Amino acid sequence: MAEVLLFHHALGLTPGVQAFAESLRQVGHTVHTPDLFEGRTFETVQEGVGRAQEIGFMARGARVANDLPAELVYAGFSLGVMPAQQLAQTRDGAAGALFMESCVPATEFGERWPAGVPVQVHGLDADEFFVGDGDIEHARAIIAEADRGELFLYPGSGHLFADPASKHYDRDAAGLLLERALAFLDTVG
Repeated sequence: MAEVLLFHHALGLTPGVQAFAESLRQVGHTVHTPDLFEGRTFETVQEGVGRAQEIGFMARGARVANDLPAELVYAGFSLGVMPAQQLAQTRDGAAGALFMESCVPATEFGERWPAGVPVQVHGLDADEFFVGDGDIEHARAIIAEADRGELFLYPGSGHLFADPASKHYDRDAAGLLLERALAFLDTVG
């Protein structure tokens, strides 16, 4: 079984993020879900991103990892991909990376994607952030560099599609994401 460090998105540690983590736990994975916003949740992505900038979201994520073993799967939803990707690329011993709805260039945290770290990326094919901001191209580049990488695109244009608390929640796509994430974790755990 895998041990996962899962970072929440800009709306905070919502019941939807917690439900995803619980789905992983139910099959035996250990999942850590730090609340980097200390109990606060937000109505809009913009509000959450503003709060993340105020508090040093990335630094908080890195500090959480200091108390955990190195052999983790680093996972994140949207904004949470930032600390997950940083740790997957810079912390020795990463078991894998699971990114939902976001991805930045590998060069943001190093020269390239680290050898031996499997990665799986999920996003909607017309998401204004994932596609519109170029994250899909960063994901494709990382998948091409990775020894083992997968990119899964789902039809739709919303953001935070895997969180039932989001207005863009897509039950079918979220279910398929969970199924594929579980299959991925079974191969790295």
